Amino acid sequence: MTNQTFDAFGIWKEMYDRTESAFRDSIQSTLEQPAFAEGLGQVQKQYLQYQGLVNGMTESYLKQVNVPSRDEIASIASLVINVESKLIDLEDQLDVQEDAHDSHAKEIKQLKTTVNRLDKKLDTVIELLTKQVEAKAAATPTPKAAPQKPLTPAPNAQVKTAATPAAKNTPQTKK
Repeated sequence: MTNQTFDAFGIWKEMYDRTESAFRDSIQSTLEQPAFAEGLGQVQKQYLQYQGLVNGMTESYLKQVNVPSRDEIASIASLVINVESKLIDLEDQLDVQEDAHDSHAKEIKQLKTTVNRLDKKLDTVIELLTKQVEAKAAATPTPKAAPQKPLTPAPNAQVKTAATPAAKNTPQTKK
């Protein structure tokens, strides 16, 4: 008796190689024939016609039931995208204007504080000048003045009045 083991993998591999070479040769010869290429072209042409027919029927059905088609939804989506981009541009412009407004507000606040400081300094200067003038007035003696008589016209005296414009333009006569 001989000691041989059964090798199932080897048998399977040998059968696979023989079958693969036979199929490869037959498929290669079929692919090289012009009739196969014509048949494949016919199948592709029929598929495209079928696909066009289904698309046309689907579109007409969607119109009848008042449902938007894929193209209409894509068109609306592009419009929405355009609106979103315009909104983003507007938001950017608003941000720029807001930043400018904030910087102007800061400048105005700084100006207010500066004006307030100047106002306080001017008040201090005015107080000091007033005190200085009062001190000078208190330090210099004032001469005593003689009592003055009230300025009332005498009973028979003529009262001079301001000349009216008509009186200024008239020639005066000598007496």
